[in-house]
Amino acid sequence: MRPVVVIFGAAVRPDGSASGVMRARVAAALATGQRLADPIYMPTGGQGRFGPAEARVMADLLAEAGVGRGSIILEETAVNTLRSALACARLLGPERRRVYVATSAYHMARCVVLLRLAGVRARPGQATGMAASRRWSKRWYWRLREIPAIPVDGALVVAMRVRARYGM
Repeated sequence: MRPVVVIFGAAVRPDGSASGVMRARVAAALATGQRLADPIYMPTGGQGRFGPAEARVMADLLAEAGVGRGSIILEETAVNTLRSALACARLLGPERRRVYVATSAYHMARCVVLLRLAGVRARPGQATGMAASRRWSKRWYWRLREIPAIPVDGALVVAMRVRARYGM
């Protein structure tokens, strides 16, 4: 069974092009995929304030890098990290395949935890760093916001799974 690299989305610029963060996440996915035999790439992210869905923009970047369209599964509905994890889990189904996460370093733990709580045997893939030119306060903002997000999103996933299992 082919391994899957899930790429968590990032903002699309007003002109519809990929942001620097998105480009870095796709590069991390490609680096992860180079270590795997015939991977499938699953970019996830719906339409934000600008342009097409994040997943579609990432798929175009993957195709420009030489990934065949047959090796890309789009998830274009999710509007945040929690919904991305749940939507990807639905697309992946109950099959036991190797799943790797490609995202920013500050975001990796939450993405892996949410996929695991959703029933996917996910593991960290390549992560991106923060741009060196970013202000110190901005770098820490992104890191610190993950601290409450992990338990809150995790509790929501567990509650949804309990509800689905027991019909509550």
